[in-house]
Amino acid sequence: MINPTATLLISCPDQRGLVAKFANFIYSNGGNIIHADQHTDFAAGLFLTRIEWQLEGFNLPREFIAPAFNAIAQPLGAKWEIRFSDTVPRIAIWVSRQDHCLFDLIWRQRAKEFIAEIPLIISNHSNLKVVAEQFNINFQHISITKDNKTEQEIQQLELLRQYKIDLVVLAKYMQIVSADFISQFPQIINIHHSFLPAFIGANPYHRAFERGVKIIGATAHYATADLDAGPIIEQDVVRVSHRDEVDDLVRKGKDLERVVLARAVRSHLQNRVLVYGNRTVVFE
Repeated sequence: MINPTATLLISCPDQRGLVAKFANFIYSNGGNIIHADQHTDFAAGLFLTRIEWQLEGFNLPREFIAPAFNAIAQPLGAKWEIRFSDTVPRIAIWVSRQDHCLFDLIWRQRAKEFIAEIPLIISNHSNLKVVAEQFNINFQHISITKDNKTEQEIQQLELLRQYKIDLVVLAKYMQIVSADFISQFPQIINIHHSFLPAFIGANPYHRAFERGVKIIGATAHYATADLDAGPIIEQDVVRVSHRDEVDDLVRKGKDLERVVLARAVRSHLQNRVLVYGNRTVVFE
């Protein structure tokens, strides 16, 4: 990147003067703010903001920005993260048998719709190894059963460390990730249809067809110990009609899952998502 930037994501108890204090930190160190957005959650009493500025001409070396800002943030009770635009995140995609989200993410990454590396695909089935080979991505088949889940998750965590993974994307990975795993690696995005909780379990499209639903949807969220109940990043819906058969619902659902997951991953990689409690603010 020719002009790298730094981005601060901040959540802070709401109080007067916050915008001025944060902006002045950047201004007083010679920075030029290029994007700034904010939101106040009055019910939670929180001020949330995203501030991005150019590093060219900024007086503080990168390694000094965090401790310098912390001196301002700590007295305010702020939680914050800093990210640099020229740091390329590394993604591991987890899949089972379905390939539509996997292909879509790889294509978008190759087309530079988002900047990231995809060095690793993990699956509990071997079906999609051919896709990994096609794109020269390392494929790890780790079969999961109720008897070996703990041992296999240890292996998965070791692979994430080995490949220096920053984000796991569950691209139709049809296994529950344990609470212990998530506590050790919380940066996980999941995608699922939005029939939950009405049609839990197998064959949701068939059951939705039988009920004559008029819309279907998809939800992308961060994984938490509560199954499919993590902070939502992105959602969308599409209408269906009495003329649609089960295959039509499945096709429309897959299309929607591709787009919703891609939007969520892109927002995360661009440091636009701020999580607080079980909610998110996604800055445009």
